[in-house]
Amino acid sequence: MTVALSCEDVSVSLGERAVLKRVSFEVRRGEVVGLLGRNGAGKTTLLRAVANGLPGQGGRVVVFGRLQAAWRRRDLARRVAVVPQDLHVPFPFGVAELVLMGRAPHQRMLSFESADDVARANDALERLGIAHLANRSALDLSGGERQLVLLARALVQEPQLLLLDEPTAFLDLSHRTLALRIVRELAAEGCAVLVVSHDLTLSARACDRLVLLREGEVDLSGPPGEVIDAANLSRVFGLEAEVVAGPDGAPLVVPRLSG
Repeated sequence: MTVALSCEDVSVSLGERAVLKRVSFEVRRGEVVGLLGRNGAGKTTLLRAVANGLPGQGGRVVVFGRLQAAWRRRDLARRVAVVPQDLHVPFPFGVAELVLMGRAPHQRMLSFESADDVARANDALERLGIAHLANRSALDLSGGERQLVLLARALVQEPQLLLLDEPTAFLDLSHRTLALRIVRELAAEGCAVLVVSHDLTLSARACDRLVLLREGEVDLSGPPGEVIDAANLSRVFGLEAEVVAGPDGAPLVVPRLSG
């Protein structure tokens, strides 16, 4: 499979603090890679480094065979979509308008959206079950609704590399499952996906490989069945848990609530 994203010794310091320390891994087209770690491990910083670059960043980020910094922003936006944890919308854009913004990298400068653009936006809203929100103001949405709108915007961007930062954080279980099912469908269509998540059990089912970050460094990477075990969870997360095979064979994490 083609390597879509390669992080090579990526390091980032914020002031005196080293947030990322020589982080290296790859994401290939057609696979979903989960980036896991406890709060403050550097996951969101890494996603930002991959998407936009950061001041003082060291190492190399290579996107589809070219250094990330060498891409023109518009050309990169035609290939890479980012779904942040949340988005502050200062203006009361309608949901349909916000989703249509995902088509901007594919439009000529100063041009209006085409009928095809509108159809793609409507399809994305339908696919995520939020077509009924199309005429609502983005300011009136719940956190979960806003997260689904951001995912719909990324879908209409038609990315070849999708970066997701806690995409299921505000969603109920049904919508979490739907969102991750769509992520799997995108991978089956050839998209490369890097997803930051705190949900170990769903990550084990949605991801082909997992990368565990611990204090800004890669502690371990590999298939979910090799990465998610009691010893690794204790070392990386400080979590005491039982790990058992679920009905589908994927790891199921059962935290211990008593000492």
